[in-house]
Amino acid sequence: MLANRIIPCLDVRDGRVVKGIKFVDLQDCGDPGQLGLRYYEEGADELMFLDIEATYKGRQTRLDWVSRVANSVFVPFAVGGGIDSVDQIQELLKAGADKVSINSAAVKRPELISEGAREFGSQCIVTAVDVKKKGKNWGVYTAGGRIDSGLDAVEWILELADRGAGEFLITSMDRDGTCEGYDLEFLSMITEMVAVPVIASGGVGELKHLAAGLRAGAQAVLAASIFHYGRHTVGEAKKFLYDNGFSVRL
Repeated sequence: MLANRIIPCLDVRDGRVVKGIKFVDLQDCGDPGQLGLRYYEEGADELMFLDIEATYKGRQTRLDWVSRVANSVFVPFAVGGGIDSVDQIQELLKAGADKVSINSAAVKRPELISEGAREFGSQCIVTAVDVKKKGKNWGVYTAGGRIDSGLDAVEWILELADRGAGEFLITSMDRDGTCEGYDLEFLSMITEMVAVPVIASGGVGELKHLAAGLRAGAQAVLAASIFHYGRHTVGEAKKFLYDNGFSVRL
């Protein structure tokens, strides 16, 4: 059985890590390289860096901090933000990233997922989907949660799986930064539908929320606030999950 993964998430704006609530009211949390090193030393299985303004401002993710992270941490890490071509994927992988996370560009041109998977392998392609409840369904949002794509989240995720997505990063905009726990209803539904590994994101405020995400079928759990603000260390999170019967790397 594959071990469950704990992935600290570092949202980056102007070269700094920030954290907000429901994608707004962003607060500075530190330097990406320093925080990445801290989480690596605490035992993080992977790291997720998301340049949250790259798409909105029409620019690529800055490579300087990606290279800095690659030189200081020795666990896999993914980088997302402003990626809209195979060439940009290649640049980030050359800078040291192990994976890329693609969201808005996939909505504009779904073929990018197929091209990236074919060129670099599905294991390098994390497809991020920011979802928000709309009546009885969920919608897909892009550009850091600013634009309603009009897509149905379930239909979109199924299409991405067919196109070769190696992993899904599912973020609930309704839960992001609220510390109320993941959207377990949506997580459970998606993990039953796709064989592709799912990373749960959005809403962790207590260690029990990590366990709930794994019970809902996620293979990995992502969190930011509890780590950035020092409520818990990655090591504490892993011990909690281990003590509750989950397979984790201690």
